[in-house]
Amino acid sequence: MTPKTIDSRAVRRRRSLAYAIVATALCGLCATGYVVCQKAPASAPPSRFVQPEPIDFNDHAGWTQIFDGKTLKGWDGPSEVWHVEDGAIVGVSSDEHPSGTTNIIWRGGTVGNFMLKVEMKLEGSGANGGIQYRSASVPPRTREIPADRLARMSEQQRQSLKQREALGQKYAKWNLTGYQADFDFNNRYTGQLYEQDSPRGIIAWRGQMVATEPGRKPQLLAMTGDPDQLKSYIRPGEWNQVEVIADGNTMIHIINGHVMAMLVDTDPKFYRAEGLLAFEIEGGGDVKISHRNVWLKK
Repeated sequence: MTPKTIDSRAVRRRRSLAYAIVATALCGLCATGYVVCQKAPASAPPSRFVQPEPIDFNDHAGWTQIFDGKTLKGWDGPSEVWHVEDGAIVGVSSDEHPSGTTNIIWRGGTVGNFMLKVEMKLEGSGANGGIQYRSASVPPRTREIPADRLARMSEQQRQSLKQREALGQKYAKWNLTGYQADFDFNNRYTGQLYEQDSPRGIIAWRGQMVATEPGRKPQLLAMTGDPDQLKSYIRPGEWNQVEVIADGNTMIHIINGHVMAMLVDTDPKFYRAEGLLAFEIEGGGDVKISHRNVWLKK
């Protein structure tokens, strides 16, 4: 046997040993999940790292439909504002017959920890609506305007103020305070978390995750996305898929599959764990706001 033959065999043995060591190491890494390995034999257990199922807005397993698509059974709002049209709960307002700011309230119970799915469409440049949740019935607030400011207002502005106050009293039964998933035709506020009839007002703007604590201003925790990019996912004048999730102190607003705003509310002065669910309408000019496919999961 020549030295060359011996050297060749030694090289092959070392190479085989190296392959075995690498294979053993890779198997160990596969077990810990640090590398992506080849598909295991059929007899091997499935990987524990799997992607979630894709978004399916029409998956209603475990959900309850709270609007029958034909009548307003279970819903309560002023009849001159709200009606059923083409399978949707529709609110209308015009300069001749203004609605002011009012709601149609679901009377099937209250909501605490829940998920809501609804399709919404706003028509009319002045259209402004939203979803009230964990809300409470309260008397309309009368705006206190300083005398000097009132003196500077035009007659048209004064008449508009009187009209709003009169409509507030007319529809006082349906006046609410509480969390709102905002939605307006011009998408200036759409997606944000607004607190109706409350000194806090806008708490989490579109693209924000915000936390509240006692005695402090709301704190920005993170961004859910660029506000203008998120705005591009909203379809003015068309149907939009809207979801609201409320779980304990956390509230999430989703439109067309994108997280618009989140709030972690731990301020006991304002936090509400449970309350009424409603749809809102307001805005000047000819306004039409439609809601269909309303599903609730508690």
